[in-house]
Amino acid sequence: MRIEDALRLAQEAELDLVEVAAQARPPVCKLMDYGKFKYESAQKARESRRNQQLTTIKEQKLRPKIDKHDYETKRGHVRRFLEGGNKVKVTIMFRGREQSRPELGFRLLTRLAEDVADLGVVEATPKQDGRNMTMVIAPNKKPPTRARVATPESEHAEAENADVQGADAQQA
Repeated sequence: MRIEDALRLAQEAELDLVEVAAQARPPVCKLMDYGKFKYESAQKARESRRNQQLTTIKEQKLRPKIDKHDYETKRGHVRRFLEGGNKVKVTIMFRGREQSRPELGFRLLTRLAEDVADLGVVEATPKQDGRNMTMVIAPNKKPPTRARVATPESEHAEAENADVQGADAQQA
């Protein structure tokens, strides 16, 4: 179709003639309301940005000769980061003669990975980088839902709330 004919058709339909594929032979054009097209494409872009999930990398540093309680504290931090949907970079720092025993750090990292396996997966396996050994743990796609544990206090409070609501309904 000639350009003049396409422009005449666009004016008659009160639409715009928009070139879709300029590199094609012959070039491809389309009749559309260009303002509406730009608005809808901006809405789609905004929606895709809203649905985009931003993950940050949190870092947790350990030493090979870490005590049991300190390890449990650091493991708790890693669990909290993974529950929040963040990736965790675990770094073991070697000093002095510790550098000659990298297997201690490797064992510690694999133990940590096993301890948090329910919340995340190892994205980057442990590897030595100079004085440090690092590993990256990424959160699972869908975090497991926590089952609510009923305690005697919470059951008592719920029973009182039900009694109060029942009394309010009777008074009304």
